[in-house]
Amino acid sequence: MAENYGRARQNEIYRAGVHGRTPSVPTDFATLEKRAKAKMSARGWAYIAGGAGEGRTMAANRAALDRWAIVPRMLRDTSDRNLEIELFGQTLPAPVLFSPVGAGALAHDRADIHIGHAAAELGLPYIFSNQGCAPMEDVAAEMDSVSRGAPRWFQLYWSTDDRLVRSLVSRAEQSGAAAIAVTLDTTMLGWRPQDLNLGSLPFARAEGIDQYTSDPSFWEIVAERLKDAVSEKPEVSIGAIKTLFSIAKNVPGDIRRNLTAPEPRAAVETFLDIYSRPTLSWTDIVTLRDMTSLPIVLKGVLHPDDARKAVDVGVDGIIVSNHGGRQVDGSISSADALVDVADAVEGRVKVLVDSGFYTGADVFKALALGADAVCIGRPHMYGLALAGAAGARDAVANIVAELDLTLGLSGQTDVRTLDRSVLKKV
Repeated sequence: MAENYGRARQNEIYRAGVHGRTPSVPTDFATLEKRAKAKMSARGWAYIAGGAGEGRTMAANRAALDRWAIVPRMLRDTSDRNLEIELFGQTLPAPVLFSPVGAGALAHDRADIHIGHAAAELGLPYIFSNQGCAPMEDVAAEMDSVSRGAPRWFQLYWSTDDRLVRSLVSRAEQSGAAAIAVTLDTTMLGWRPQDLNLGSLPFARAEGIDQYTSDPSFWEIVAERLKDAVSEKPEVSIGAIKTLFSIAKNVPGDIRRNLTAPEPRAAVETFLDIYSRPTLSWTDIVTLRDMTSLPIVLKGVLHPDDARKAVDVGVDGIIVSNHGGRQVDGSISSADALVDVADAVEGRVKVLVDSGFYTGADVFKALALGADAVCIGRPHMYGLALAGAAGARDAVANIVAELDLTLGLSGQTDVRTLDRSVLKKV
């Protein structure tokens, strides 16, 4: 980001205010969340905003950050500030990435295309969602149309079929991904009451499975299953008919044919059976090195022993994450886990963090606690719901602007030198 990015962003908003124009994307998280909820469907809100169980992990994420206070220093020249970092050979204008969020079309149609566009405009990486609503190739093309070679990663959910894993990794390489982020914490879905109370699983409606339905290996698996399938007469209901129309619309091909052909429904059933592997182990992670030369990042590490093991097996990075509080109710907060993980790896691999980081001040604290960069999830999805690509862009641009101002107002000049000395436990 340009020097004085925070002031420039402020001035842009204030100049518009002279003409009576206010931001379409609120600059504080509470208002952003409130407006996004009003805009989104009940299903969309439940999936994107909801957490596991009683929401205790989401609350813990906030409480842990609030236990750390920034201690500003005075009478320092902070006119020249640096937000740039280096991550796996790429220079990024700020230590912020767009997190992968599945089934994004629940917030806005063509969600992944819009998010990719927003990230490319800011020059920040977008981690393509394995559960995206557009093939990664389409998102990569959109990003390249904005800025050739705009940074992007790929999030991998490890399927029960390694043919599909290899195909997804190969496609990610060809799409220009700079790293593979393996999600470890979703070998099965957590107990999510907001979705359960609506009986809503987006993937059962073919929402968020576009990486699969655009993959030749996946269709090979579907064909094999159809060959061995035993025909059963499905239950007919209004809900089932609506679901069938959703599947027909979201799976590639002519909608009219998809309504009667067996393949679309078989694709959904196949996805539900194979999308993740409960037996995923360290051995699988080691085999990934044979599949790709890209940096490997493990997403979902919370225990320092797992972090040390990750270093031992030769991965390149860790994303400390509790999946936005969506998997285990009562889990350790991401900020508390970050402290332990950063201490455990001692700088031997890159450490990123997500889950509950919604503001520039949150990002500042995360960097001081030991993160090299921070992944932003719900804020960019809420911005997306309000204003598409521009909304996703502005939501993250506001976070970066606040980070810049917080850096300077705290007497600091470089995000790379932040450490716990700038904080106090309260």
